[in-house]
Amino acid sequence: GRGSRRGRSRLPGEDPDVGLDPRTLGICSQEEVVIPCASDNDSGSVDLQLSNLENIKKDPSSLELTDSDISDIAGLSRESLTESFRHLTQKGPLSEAVVERLIQSIQEVFDGELQSELEKLTFLRSLSSLSRTLPYDETTESFIHSHIADIVRILNMLVEEEPVHSLFSSMHQEVFVTITDLSYQDVHLLFGSEDRADLFSLITKSIITLPSVTALIQLQEIMPSGTYNTECLYRQTFQAFSEMLQSFVVKDPHLENLDTIFKQMDPWLQSTKDHERARATASMAQVLKCLSRHLSLKLPLRFQKLGHLVALMALLCGDPVKDVAEEAAEGTHYLLHITLRLKCISYDKKNHPSLRRAMKKCRELLELYNIKRFYSCPFKIAQVFEVFLNSNELCQFVMTTLDSLENLKHPCTQQSAGELLVTLVKNAESRFEKVPEIMGVICARLSIISQPRVRQQIINTVSLFISRPKYTDIVISHLLCHPVPYDRHLAELWRTLEVELSSTTWILWRLLRKLQKCHNAPTQEKMAYVAVAATDALYEVFVGNRLQAATFRLFPQLLMTLLIQIHHSVGLTMSDVAIPSGLYAEQEMSSEVTPLCFAMQATKTLLLRTLCWQEFNIMEKNKGWKSAIFRDALLERNHLLAHKVMYLLVPLLNRGNDKHKLTSAGFFVELLQSPVARRLPSIYSLVRLKDWLHHGNSVFKFLALRGLRYLIKHQEMREGIKSLLPCIVDLLRETDEKIVLLAIQILLQLVETMDFTTLTAMMKTLFSLFGDVRPDVHRFSMTLFGASVKSVKYTDKKGVENQVLDSLVPLLLYSQDENDAVAEESRQVLRICAQFLKWKLPQEVYCKDPWYISPSEAGAVCTFFVCEQ
Repeated sequence: GRGSRRGRSRLPGEDPDVGLDPRTLGICSQEEVVIPCASDNDSGSVDLQLSNLENIKKDPSSLELTDSDISDIAGLSRESLTESFRHLTQKGPLSEAVVERLIQSIQEVFDGELQSELEKLTFLRSLSSLSRTLPYDETTESFIHSHIADIVRILNMLVEEEPVHSLFSSMHQEVFVTITDLSYQDVHLLFGSEDRADLFSLITKSIITLPSVTALIQLQEIMPSGTYNTECLYRQTFQAFSEMLQSFVVKDPHLENLDTIFKQMDPWLQSTKDHERARATASMAQVLKCLSRHLSLKLPLRFQKLGHLVALMALLCGDPVKDVAEEAAEGTHYLLHITLRLKCISYDKKNHPSLRRAMKKCRELLELYNIKRFYSCPFKIAQVFEVFLNSNELCQFVMTTLDSLENLKHPCTQQSAGELLVTLVKNAESRFEKVPEIMGVICARLSIISQPRVRQQIINTVSLFISRPKYTDIVISHLLCHPVPYDRHLAELWRTLEVELSSTTWILWRLLRKLQKCHNAPTQEKMAYVAVAATDALYEVFVGNRLQAATFRLFPQLLMTLLIQIHHSVGLTMSDVAIPSGLYAEQEMSSEVTPLCFAMQATKTLLLRTLCWQEFNIMEKNKGWKSAIFRDALLERNHLLAHKVMYLLVPLLNRGNDKHKLTSAGFFVELLQSPVARRLPSIYSLVRLKDWLHHGNSVFKFLALRGLRYLIKHQEMREGIKSLLPCIVDLLRETDEKIVLLAIQILLQLVETMDFTTLTAMMKTLFSLFGDVRPDVHRFSMTLFGASVKSVKYTDKKGVENQVLDSLVPLLLYSQDENDAVAEESRQVLRICAQFLKWKLPQEVYCKDPWYISPSEAGAVCTFFVCEQ
């Protein structure tokens, strides 16, 4: 056995420093002690067992898809169980009288009570003996099957009556042996009902939770237990337990029994106590070994936890306790063989090529590694098994590995978990399901991981998920469902995302789109929580600066979106945000936190990370972060960037409600001051401004005129603007003074290029504004009228002469206006009109003194006009 290979193997649950004194061997001194984790004909050595897999490397063609070929890959012959199992079939049949006595004695136990230990042992051995007659005795078969519940009840009682912290008798061993004997006769006492499952749980706990061998030996020294040697008794008891478990899978074509066994062993495989974990691992390794040698699978397969089992075994291969790691490595070896056969039978014909590719990849991976060291590296195990796991099993693997991060006792377990996660996610690519659930567990576990390397591995796992287009939006959406401001763990995750350069722009763009979609959505009573969360996430990404290249590339889009978010956030508190129910159930939100704070800090950090220090300083100096201030800074310092932002604003001009559109429109119009505005296609500039000239909102009309005033400076754009003159002239009738004055400013620059029809129409409109109660409108309408008169061509003079004549008297009267500016402008326009008519006005017309104090001057003016008429 293994004892001869390693000198003397430690027991599962035995402390490393415990030695055996030959004087203490007691009843075991005359026979070879059977190590419970290895059979007589198999050393159990991982180093030796792995030679089976060398067949894969030596004969790649052996990776075919038939059951027999898979068997050849595994290198396992279909041999019988070890000689340590009971040789029931080697004894002759019992007589009818003996059978009757056995049944009677067992029935008496059902009807009465077991008092002494001898009575208990007699009952168990009678039951075992009776089980041998099941194949040929109908009376026995009827009796046992009709009393299963009684047998389970008695066994449950026997186990419960045994002390839980000591091992002074062979009662446990006899119980295990009895269950094993019945199992080989297809009578399963631990499967099929709730009371049987409870018995299974009880006996598993009774053996796994025994104190370590060191503690048992010390207890024997204090409390001698007669003729039994505690260590030897423990070995035999554990051997019986192991053989009991193996008996369940000898005939397990649908893997139902394996599923039940694993369900019982699962919590003990993850125990924080070394000796409990060692026992569970040794037991599971032997179950897998036995199953691999007696595998005869049939559909449907009931075992649905392959990913969970593979992950646990891989983690145990990196266990700090050497014996646990070795047992796990051996079990994993057999598990690979089982997986090959399991996948061969479960793959349908349509997936035949897929299985072939998986087999080929498995072979190639195994060829890369030294087989004898393969199982000591958990991440290599993940690489090989990954090719066979389906999407559901991959999810099981990940979840199990993440759960192991709670094992704070052994840092190396966390390290193994980190390596496993990164390896599996990297190799499995886009074959995962339940990604939101995976992200939820990762976020919950981050707070308990203290090792920097492991933390980064977990964050790298998130990075792998988020960098795959299939999962990007899913991961971002989940991360945005956490309270803001993010705690230090989530902040670290956002800041330290580790993705390939080619993926950085995609990830940042998808995060940005989350915010932009909130701006595009119909107006709601409250701001969407995603808008605030995405803004905070952008801030954390900028701080970490891991996506620097993408930040520079998307800078215009990022900047405009954040400025719009600032605009939307002004005056809001978190009570104005639609926070998901229960999000802040475990923490209180500071009253100082507002949507505007998040938007401002993100914008500031963006400017600093993209080296816009001058723009940042200008805005800080002006104590304001409104779009107008930044617009001015942009125009002053960075024309190229202004041009990019201008293009980005175009699609935003029609999004959101009027308030949002106005913000974008205002920023867009002011950027038209940039010299590069001339490069903007007219469909984005003049056509847009023309639409706004007809808009029902006067603010859009004003913005359109403002934009035209900036564009008119570019000679190449004047021709396009001339086509808008009739629209501009119509705006002279607006009641909004700012619109009228701005229209006059534009018309003054274009009056010389107007056609006669437009010119005369404008002059009529201007004449109606003479005497307007708005002094500036009154004044500048006369100014434009005078400019119009001067621009009339010689051939068109007759067509406007009457209009000029009609304007003389009003102009003459307004030359006496109380408003000096209006009066002066009237006199100037009178001079233009006189020149047009070729009249020489008397000097009294230009007199600044009021006529009522100088009647003679007024008389001279009147005499002149009467004579001219």
